[in-house]
Amino acid sequence: MAEQQEQAAPDAMMTRIGQAVMLHHAGDREEARGRFLDLWGEIGEGGDALHRCTLAHYMADTQDDPADELAWDLRALSAAEELTVDRIAARHQSLAVRAIYPSLHLNLAADYVKLGRGEAARTHLRRARGAVGVLGDDRYGDGVRAEIGRLELRLKDTGTPAETAGPDRFGGPGGETLGPPRQRP
Repeated sequence: MAEQQEQAAPDAMMTRIGQAVMLHHAGDREEARGRFLDLWGEIGEGGDALHRCTLAHYMADTQDDPADELAWDLRALSAAEELTVDRIAARHQSLAVRAIYPSLHLNLAADYVKLGRGEAARTHLRRARGAVGVLGDDRYGDGVRAEIGRLELRLKDTGTPAETAGPDRFGGPGGETLGPPRQRP
C-alpha cells in the first residue's frame, strides 16, 4: 500500500503541473505562474528531477522579464541533465531523455536572442539542431524543427548579431515567445 502511494505521488505532481499548464494555455498567465511557484516550493531545488525539469520548462513561459525566463529555462536544463533513462522510462514509457534537449536548447536560444546575446543564442541553436534527430515525425517534432529553422533564419537574415533585432512575434510584449510548443506533462 505504501509503495502504491509513493508511485501515485509523482503522478499527482505531474497532474498538478499539467493543471497549471492548462491555466496558462487558457490565458490565465498570472494564476498559472502563482501555481507554478507554489509547486516549486513543494518540489524544492533538490526535488525530483523530472518534476523540476517539467515545472521549470513551463514556468519560463509565464515570465515577463527575459532574464527570469532564461533563469527558469536554465533550471529546466540543469534538472534534465540529472534525469536518467530509467527514471524517465519508469514514468513515461515513450519518452527518452534525449528528446527533451532540442526543446530546452531552442528555448535557451530564444531567451538569449531576447537578451541580445547573439553568440549564446547561436550556441544553443546549434545544440538544438544537433539534437533533433531523436524527435519523432509528429506534430511536436515538426514544431520544434520549424522553430529552429525560423530562429536560424532570423539570426541569419539580420546580417548582424541578434543584439540589433527589434521586438517582434518572438519576443514582443504580447507574450508570444519563440520556442516549440511545450508538451503537456
